[in-house]
Amino acid sequence: MNQNLIFTVSSNVRLNEFLRKVIPETLGCEISNSKIRRLIISGCVSVDGRVVRIPAFDLRSGSKVSAFIDKEKLFFEKPADDIKFEVTPEAVLYEDDYLIFINKPCHFPTEKTVVDSRDNLHDAVVRYLWNKNPSLRNPPYVGIMHRLDKETSGVILFTKKREVNKAIFDMFDSAKLELESSQSTVSQRPVTKTYIAAVEDSPKIEDSFTVKNYLGRISSKSSQGKWGSVQESKGGVLAVTDFKIRQRRAGICILECHPVTGRTHQIRVHLAQSGFPIIGDSLYGDGSGVRLMLHAESLELIHPVTGKKLCVKAEADWQSY
Repeated sequence: MNQNLIFTVSSNVRLNEFLRKVIPETLGCEISNSKIRRLIISGCVSVDGRVVRIPAFDLRSGSKVSAFIDKEKLFFEKPADDIKFEVTPEAVLYEDDYLIFINKPCHFPTEKTVVDSRDNLHDAVVRYLWNKNPSLRNPPYVGIMHRLDKETSGVILFTKKREVNKAIFDMFDSAKLELESSQSTVSQRPVTKTYIAAVEDSPKIEDSFTVKNYLGRISSKSSQGKWGSVQESKGGVLAVTDFKIRQRRAGICILECHPVTGRTHQIRVHLAQSGFPIIGDSLYGDGSGVRLMLHAESLELIHPVTGKKLCVKAEADWQSY
């Protein structure tokens, strides 16, 4: 059963603290702090008509807060299917004093989730660097520059020094990529991300094609947590992905994917909307397969210190899927 709860704030307070009080009172049951936090981060809470995903967001007296509640999902605890993973030298694709690129496995979160005890790649990189230099009194710095879905494998970049963060952020800046994409080729973009995805083969798949639309979170009983086409006037953000066929074999089509922008679930949504959901995608497809067959194959950018072009690759062993 779904409910859209609307509250008026009577005094200045943080969003998570406010909801921890009013939602249990309204529903007449206990709700853990982690569930309240999860509700906010998942995009189900709006303040004065705008989605807010920051649990510590400061509310002002008189603000209107709405919370979309799906009781079945709110009270359901899905067991995590995460693998156990430690970063080893074999998983490090490139490392210097400023950057470290890791070959991320599937079924492993990139960063911390609402479940504090859940392991993740960011923490694993911190452990790896600390083990290399155990004389450090405090954990080494590891900066998160971009993210891969838990089910997606492949190249992911972290920084080792804060001084390079701005340069990296500028390269990944979605607005810059959108502005430049209409006048630049893939090789001219400040960051080039190449993914490969496996879909069921079809004669409808063109040798190359581009999907361009506006994406946003879809909130309904059947689509909680999903992203899809949303009009720009209703909060949709521009999403552009270039695709081309790399290989066809045994009823499977391997697509090379170049996301121009960096929206949540962008490649997965664009392929599903085109009629070619990725094999193993339980959210946008039928979920058949042992894993989501999406792999971040390479990441190319200019080194923020040396100025040299870096192209870091991680091959996907599709045969093992």
